[in-house]
Amino acid sequence: MLRRFLPAWLVGMLATMILLANTLLWGVVVFALGLVKCILPLRGVSELLHWAYKGWCRGNRLALWLGCAEISLDLPEQMSEQAWYMLVANHISWLDIVVLSALERLPAPKFFLKDELKYVPLIGTGAWALGMPFMKRASKAKIAKNPKLKGMDVERTRHSCRHFRQHPTTVINFVEGTRFTAQKHQRQGGEFQYLLKPKAGGVAFALEVLAQQLDGMLDATVIYQSPDQHICRSFMCGKLQRIDVRIRLLSMDTVPLGNYQTDKQYRVAFQGYLNQLWLDKDAQLAAYWEQQHATDTLCVDEVKQA
Repeated sequence: MLRRFLPAWLVGMLATMILLANTLLWGVVVFALGLVKCILPLRGVSELLHWAYKGWCRGNRLALWLGCAEISLDLPEQMSEQAWYMLVANHISWLDIVVLSALERLPAPKFFLKDELKYVPLIGTGAWALGMPFMKRASKAKIAKNPKLKGMDVERTRHSCRHFRQHPTTVINFVEGTRFTAQKHQRQGGEFQYLLKPKAGGVAFALEVLAQQLDGMLDATVIYQSPDQHICRSFMCGKLQRIDVRIRLLSMDTVPLGNYQTDKQYRVAFQGYLNQLWLDKDAQLAAYWEQQHATDTLCVDEVKQA
């Protein structure tokens, strides 16, 4: 690898330049094709859009291969590129999107994005062109003032997901709703050691729309080993040591389904299901970091003895 011959900062700079150039190139192509699709909604244009999106994913893979010292993937053998999945993942950094999009065996990853991101050049416009769902949740206070807003979340999700049936797709939701930081974790309390509390609404709405189409649910855990808590900065400086991605495939038979908006009993059941999923993930992360700490301690002892 280049990092054997070049200083870390230069490796990080090259990887970052590849990532930015890749996003600029394919972002412009996807946006242009999106405009064409608005005028000529032909299947051929849709195929070109997905071809361009795969080009972006391949470019991300190259940037990660260059910019990270080691990448470890633990993916289920049954996972198929010709299937449809719902994927839930923890959220640590903006780099999470790049990492998950770069997984070769994952069918076309489509992300649930905050509504504000649609106005971000290239990122938002590209996501719009590809028909990714933008979540704009109405608060309880707004619903109380205007009852017509109730149920709009489901309708927006259904409208955004309508094209997913045309191509094998992985709908990705960062269910914590925001990136993990020590400050956010402290404000939420101590239920989880390495995670923020999961928010069930977005996943439940997507499941309500897509459940019959899905072949399974993927539970993904992304882990970074870095000397800097700011993962993107660590990547840009060439200091990112390792990325681990671990995915479990869950049968749809084990996932509670129902009407999250109107069925209170189902809402409680699904929140409990997702919370248990996060408790299991938190235990997995605790075991991972405990093992890493033991390995680091052993290496230090061996150096001292030498």
